[in-house]
Amino acid sequence: MPIYFASNDDSTPTHLLSKTQADSIPFSSSKLPYLLEYFQFSNTSSQAKAMETTLRQCELKSIGDEFKRCVTSLESMMDMTQEFFGSVKPKVLTTKILSSNHTLYQNYTLVEKPLEVNTSEMVACHTMAYPYMVYYCHGHKGHMTRIFKLALGGDNNERIESISVCHKDTSMWDADHVAFRLLGGYPGSGPVCHVIPIDNLVWVA
Repeated sequence: MPIYFASNDDSTPTHLLSKTQADSIPFSSSKLPYLLEYFQFSNTSSQAKAMETTLRQCELKSIGDEFKRCVTSLESMMDMTQEFFGSVKPKVLTTKILSSNHTLYQNYTLVEKPLEVNTSEMVACHTMAYPYMVYYCHGHKGHMTRIFKLALGGDNNERIESISVCHKDTSMWDADHVAFRLLGGYPGSGPVCHVIPIDNLVWVA
C-alpha cells in the first residue's frame, strides 16, 4: 500500500518546551490576536489559520468516556500520562525509519506478520501545527483499540518499523472525519486503522 512517512527536518520543532517556557505563553483561542502579534504572523497568514485550528481543537470537550489533553511542555506530558495510567508506568511506542535512504512517499509491503501489542489502555499523541511543539493526546481505557507493530519494506528496499492503531468503535466520530472521506463509511460502520507518523507517540500500559 502507498504510505507517506514524513521525515524530521531542521525547520520543524523537535522537542517540547519546559513548563516555565510554556506557561509564559498563553494557549487559548481568546488570546489569538495577542499570540499572532507575539509570533509576528499576520491575521490572514496560513500560520494564523493553523494556530486557530489547533487552539480550537484543543478546546473541544471530550466525547463520552474519551480522555483528551493538549500537551505543551515536557512536564505536562508526564502529568498527562500519570493522570491516565495512574501508578502504572507506561511505555511509549513510535514509528521508526530504519534506513538512511528515506523516500517520503512510496509503496510498502508487510514483510512480516503484524505483531499485536497486548494492552487495554492507550493514549495516542499527535503533533499539531503550531509555532512550538504541541501534542493532541487522546485515548480510551478498555478494549476500544488494537495496536500493531508492522515491519514494512519499501519499493526502494527501505525498512520501517511502524506502529498501527485500529479503532474498533467509530460510532462517536464526526461524520465528516477524514477517514470516512477517504475510505467511505460513516460513524459506527466499522473499524478504522491507520499508521502512526514518525513524530507521533503512542503510550501503552
